[in-house]
Amino acid sequence: MPLLDHFNPPLHPARHWESFHSQWAGEIANVLNRQLLPANYFAEIQVHVGSRVEIDVAAMHDEAAEARSIPDEGGVAVATRAARPWSAPAAVMSMPALFPDSIEVLVYGMESGYTLVAALELVSPGNKDRAETRRGFAAKCATYLQQGIGLIVVDVVTDRGGNLHNELVALLGAGAQFITADEQLYAVAYRPVRRPNDPRIDVWPASLAVGRPLPTLPLALDKGLCLPLDLEAPYVEACRRSRIP
Repeated sequence: MPLLDHFNPPLHPARHWESFHSQWAGEIANVLNRQLLPANYFAEIQVHVGSRVEIDVAAMHDEAAEARSIPDEGGVAVATRAARPWSAPAAVMSMPALFPDSIEVLVYGMESGYTLVAALELVSPGNKDRAETRRGFAAKCATYLQQGIGLIVVDVVTDRGGNLHNELVALLGAGAQFITADEQLYAVAYRPVRRPNDPRIDVWPASLAVGRPLPTLPLALDKGLCLPLDLEAPYVEACRRSRIP
C-alpha cells in the first residue's frame, strides 16, 4: 500500500492525524511484541500531544498501606508516619518551556530491571512548526543516542517543512558530511555503538514519498542486536483498522 497524505485533503480535515498516528504506533508495537522482540524485551507506546504534560514517573498513594501497621526495630507495631504538609517557596525564576509532541514506541529490556533500549518516534506537525520545537525534538533524540539507545525517526508530515535529521546532526556537531538532502518526508534509523576510542552512531536514512511503499529499517537494541522493522505492514494494518481506503 502506498503512503497516503494524512495532512491534506481528501483525508484531512475529515480524518485526524493524531488518531491515525496513535493507531500506527500501536500496530508497530504489536509487530515488535508478537513477532520480532526476544522474550526478555517488550514494546509499548506513549502519546503526548500539545501542551499537556504527561506523568512518566508517578508518585502513588497507597491508602491501604497507610492504614496498616508496621513493626519497629523492637517488634512493636507502629502506625505508618504520614508526610508533613509542606509548601515550596515561590520560585526564584520561571523559564519558558517547550514540551515536544511525542508519539513513540519504546522498547525495554528486562534483564536487569526495565531498561529503555530503543525508541521509534513518529514526527508530528508540532515537532516541525517553528525553530524552537525542531530544536526541542532534536535535543530529545540526541539524549536517546547519547545514552546508547537505538532510534528510528519517521516523518510523514506533509504540511510542514524542515528536516529533523539535519537538525539533529547540527545539534550533535557531527559535521556537514552527515547532512542529507533536505527532504520533507523521510525515515532514519540510528545505532549508537560504543567502540573503544571510536564511539559512533551508525545511520540508515531513507527517502519517503506519498504514493510509495514504506521501507524496512534496522531497529537497534542493546548488545549489538538489530531487528528488521518493516514500517509498511503496520501502516497498512493501521489504515485497515482506521477504515482508511
